[in-house]
Amino acid sequence: MIKIEAIVREEKLEDIKEALAKIEVNGVTVSQVMGCGKQKGYKELVRGMEVSITMLPKIKFEIIVSSEEWEQKTIKAIQEAAFTGNPGDGKIFSYDLRSVMRARTKETGAAAIN
Repeated sequence: MIKIEAIVREEKLEDIKEALAKIEVNGVTVSQVMGCGKQKGYKELVRGMEVSITMLPKIKFEIIVSSEEWEQKTIKAIQEAAFTGNPGDGKIFSYDLRSVMRARTKETGAAAIN
């Protein structure tokens, strides 16, 4: 089992949800997060003072898949939907997952995520 985390632009939320639904990836957790990468934010005038905005709003997707095949399909769908070609498109991470248990039924492993 593999956990995929993607941190992307806020405006790409619906595009990524649609891309995941299209490949039938249904178990998704989405969170609003703040962060910055190479672009280090931007400067803005607030009440006549220049302020550095270094933490930008982002969306974090967390997805558990059962195999490397699904990992590649999921990452490809996210990357294509998140792409603008500009700094700040985000990052996609994947991790090996040791165990999963469905709390209600106590199913473990792949049965817990399918």
